[in-house]
Amino acid sequence: MEIQEIKQRVEEKYLLVNSIKTEIGKVIVGQEKLIEGLLIGLFTKGHILIEGVPGLAKTSAVMALANTVKADFKRIQFTPDLLPADLIGTEIYRPKVGDFVVKKGPVFHNIILADEINRAPSKVQSALLEAMQERQVTIGAFTFKLDDPFLVMATQNPIEQEGTYPLPEAQIDRFMLKLVIDYPNRNEEKEIMKRVGFEKPLDIKHVVNPAGINEIVSIIKEIFMDEKLKDYIVDIVFASRRPADYKLDMENYIQFGASPRATIFLSLAARAYAFLHGRAYVTPQDIKTVAPNVLRHRIILSYEAEAEDITTEQVIAAIFDTVEVP
Repeated sequence: MEIQEIKQRVEEKYLLVNSIKTEIGKVIVGQEKLIEGLLIGLFTKGHILIEGVPGLAKTSAVMALANTVKADFKRIQFTPDLLPADLIGTEIYRPKVGDFVVKKGPVFHNIILADEINRAPSKVQSALLEAMQERQVTIGAFTFKLDDPFLVMATQNPIEQEGTYPLPEAQIDRFMLKLVIDYPNRNEEKEIMKRVGFEKPLDIKHVVNPAGINEIVSIIKEIFMDEKLKDYIVDIVFASRRPADYKLDMENYIQFGASPRATIFLSLAARAYAFLHGRAYVTPQDIKTVAPNVLRHRIILSYEAEAEDITTEQVIAAIFDTVEVP
């Protein structure tokens, strides 16, 4: 596809992005980075993990986004007593007939809000593994395909908080992005107080359907990325695995580097970010902007890094300072 044709298609759909942001803005004040991250997930069908202390509108943001999409939505509150069957479903015996029938769980919806996902033990979190990767669920001897689109948008509290369990590495790697959000600024907080306390909540309208999402997904995959930028992405990921090869003094601090999913998701997220800003091509800055959200949950630090208070963000920053920009 020619670059001019891609540009025209991007411009046609760019108005839809603004419409979605306008609808979400009816209930969410500020949090532009969070909203952009959610839109990247929606338009690439990538699962999103959102981390922040309670009260930062994590749940409200996901619900607002879901309400802009004409699709099935289900919120699942994760608790310590939740069972895998409560998520995916189970087989129920019918005594009168003498057979088993499958009762599907709440995971059989288009958009799943896994609220406070790290409040449940790992066996429950792991029940989502097959659904997130293969877009299917196995219950007993039966395997069911999930509807398209299928997105898991999970929220979690920082693991230092009481009553939380760390997510298994196999599961956390299936999340395309990990978004870390902070408190609103002074003006935003005042606006929140005004809206919640004194104004009537506004209704959010559906502005896109699953077919519209699929169309945007196809556009994003066609967005132009130069071969040098593809090499740049590979270098960034390889620098997290073999820092010494890139003259990066971080070998003692990194236990495991980013997986191949990081390369795939970084390429997709950079294209989606370019689309969100009305461009038909990817720039190095696009990659730099989305990379922390793609890498922060995939680079596993060593005990030495923890002992010296080295954070994943510092490691990512060092990688970008070292790897040459094309």
